[in-house]
Amino acid sequence: MDWFTKFPTMNADSLRDLKKGIDEAFRGFTRAYGDGIESIFVPLQHFLIWSERFMTKTPWPIIILLIAAIAWFASRNWKIVAGTVATLLLIGYFDMWDDTMKTVSMIFVCTVLSIAIGIPIGIIMSRSDRVQNVVNPILDVMQTMPSFVYLIPVVMLLGIGKVPGLIAVVIYAIPPMIRLTNLGIRLVDKDVLEAADAFGSSSWQKLKNVQMPLALPTIMAGINQTIMMALAMVVIASMIGVQGLGQPVLKAISNQYFTLGIFNGLAIVGIAIIFDRVSQAFGKRLQKHREIVHG
Repeated sequence: MDWFTKFPTMNADSLRDLKKGIDEAFRGFTRAYGDGIESIFVPLQHFLIWSERFMTKTPWPIIILLIAAIAWFASRNWKIVAGTVATLLLIGYFDMWDDTMKTVSMIFVCTVLSIAIGIPIGIIMSRSDRVQNVVNPILDVMQTMPSFVYLIPVVMLLGIGKVPGLIAVVIYAIPPMIRLTNLGIRLVDKDVLEAADAFGSSSWQKLKNVQMPLALPTIMAGINQTIMMALAMVVIASMIGVQGLGQPVLKAISNQYFTLGIFNGLAIVGIAIIFDRVSQAFGKRLQKHREIVHG
């Protein structure tokens, strides 16, 4: 009756050989193609370094004015702008400015990369149920896989540094961008699409002039969620060399520095609130514009 009380498992030697075979195959792949794969990401590394230098080397008053201008353009709300400026001033006053700017530059590059990759994939998914059925399980795995697991293959391929951390963050944060782009385009009213067809619009014209503008508030929600997930991954990515607010938090965990962890954790929360409020306000403005234009 052992089969009834103990779950049947693979033979221990067979399971060990299977795991060993997979590990050796992946190590062989990294030795053979690791340098070539690393060279592909050189432009991304240059972009990340440029972004970080811009945020850290530009005088702080200019950075605050620039961020405040972006917040005003997106929200048209003085309360959000004032909250943004006050949060940044507090972060700087508690000597976390450089780490915060490094984190902001990382989130900026992650967001740009997620938009550049996620929107085209979302568009393709919205045009084909078959593609959607194939991509959805992959997105499910990406969203449910423990975030620490992403670090293992990335480090084995590219080593420790900014680019491996960036790739891990993008993999973790991109699923909402893809899903909500697909959803936004699929939710466009069919009557509007039929009207576009009646006027002789091509598929590209429908996408550019009808579907994307109407789906933009939903896509903005995807961008918002991508930014939030990227910020959540910052601390974990600090384990493989990503500089910013995550590294002091990791140091605080290792050495039990309560105040250091709390201060830097609150700085991450502050940046998250700024991104969240600004992007949500921009999405609401787009929604109101859509309601006015399309009734």
